Amino acid sequence: MNDDLLVQTAALIREPFDLPQGSQPADEEELLAMLAERIADMLQQQPEYLMSMLYRLDVLEKKILPVMHPNAPEPANWGLARLVLERQKQRAETKRTLKPAPLKDMEGWEW
Repeated sequence: MNDDLLVQTAALIREPFDLPQGSQPADEEELLAMLAERIADMLQQQPEYLMSMLYRLDVLEKKILPVMHPNAPEPANWGLARLVLERQKQRAETKRTLKPAPLKDMEGWEW
């Protein structure tokens, strides 16, 4: 992941997961570790809120279920963190590449 995409992805993850504002992760793995730690806390203390957040972030249920299964290859917090990171990278890339055209004929609609 390039630096610009990392910064944008971290910004999309930082606010909803209440990650520390001061430091920028050095790489994708550091961001993933920070997110996995936060998700582990949420799984124990606020599981309903976490599931609601995953829904709002558009992480697909069909991807969540195998990650939450007891026989999953890695702990649930790491699997969920990977899904969130993947989805937010997609959003950051979309925001970076798709720019809406300016609106025309809006005279009189200024606030």
